[in-house]
Amino acid sequence: MSTTKTMYLKALIVCLSASATLAFAQTGKPIMTGSEAALYQGADRQQRLLEGALKEGEVSVYDVYPALAKVLDAFSKKYGIKVKVWRSGSEGVLQRVITEAKGGHFDVDIVQNNSPENEAASREKLLQEVKSPYFADLIPQALPTHHQWTGLTVDVWVAAYNTNKVKKEDLPKTYQDLLNPKWKGLLGIEAYDQAWFGTMLQEMGEDKGVKLFGSIMDNNPMSLRKGHSLLTMLVSSGEVPMALTVYSWIPEQLKKKGAPIENFPLEPLIAQTSTIAMLKKAPHPNAAVLLYDFLLSEGQTLLQQDSFVPVSKKFPAPFGGLPIRFVDPGQAIDLEQKWTKSFEETITKRSK
Repeated sequence: MSTTKTMYLKALIVCLSASATLAFAQTGKPIMTGSEAALYQGADRQQRLLEGALKEGEVSVYDVYPALAKVLDAFSKKYGIKVKVWRSGSEGVLQRVITEAKGGHFDVDIVQNNSPENEAASREKLLQEVKSPYFADLIPQALPTHHQWTGLTVDVWVAAYNTNKVKKEDLPKTYQDLLNPKWKGLLGIEAYDQAWFGTMLQEMGEDKGVKLFGSIMDNNPMSLRKGHSLLTMLVSSGEVPMALTVYSWIPEQLKKKGAPIENFPLEPLIAQTSTIAMLKKAPHPNAAVLLYDFLLSEGQTLLQQDSFVPVSKKFPAPFGGLPIRFVDPGQAIDLEQKWTKSFEETITKRSK
């Protein structure tokens, strides 16, 4: 077959596929508005969302996960809807959403961010409640009562070590084991993990926790590094032989690339949810809800394949089902100053 004919047939298949999708989506009903799309639960919900999304043609996402690009690409390929992405750190995403709203600019549909940041956006009355049929599949910690954001993955703080620098048989089994002088000069910690520390103290008991971590820092002061990805990279390179606060998925991703790194849990395990939220004034509400559903269904499988911990109960619990204490996003906001002060006095000022 000639190259010209082959190209023609491929183009014809694409056109027929798009036509079939549009024909499937056509319901003859008006395109739903923002809140209507977010809250609609009729039997033709999927069809109406798809019809509206195809007419809107695109969806805008602000996110903090570079790896989310794979999931967004899968959504775009499935539905033929363009996804526009802007990516930054958690604070950068939150500040942009707030600043744009105050300036009367409404360009974003879906925001993916940590639960405290999306809870802060909720308090600013910027988010839209969503009702998704996939909520029934999620762990309880993924669903706040207001439904203005929803968990996407679970970021579990774990320890990680360089397998060329630390032997598995020498690993600490408890935080108390870190008092051993053999760990001097080998430890690192993320520089802004106040929510982890504040929740850890609640779990341990504040006085007991402060005393323990203060003693660890006095005996074996840790190096502070800004950013969980950077800290994990330094473990994989051996510059920081062992780190106490990395997200479980980062070492797993590096290990798949051949890095000499492993993670392991130290109890109590602390975690927070990474979340998705729809903006009240989303410019493409049907596409936004369609993407919302995709992230909570097919997206969960894709994220799990990339070493993330899904919020869907359809997947095994991480670390053999060890109990996990979740950061309360409201407390992370309300107690931020207290937790920051405690972290700085116990950890930061004693770091090397």
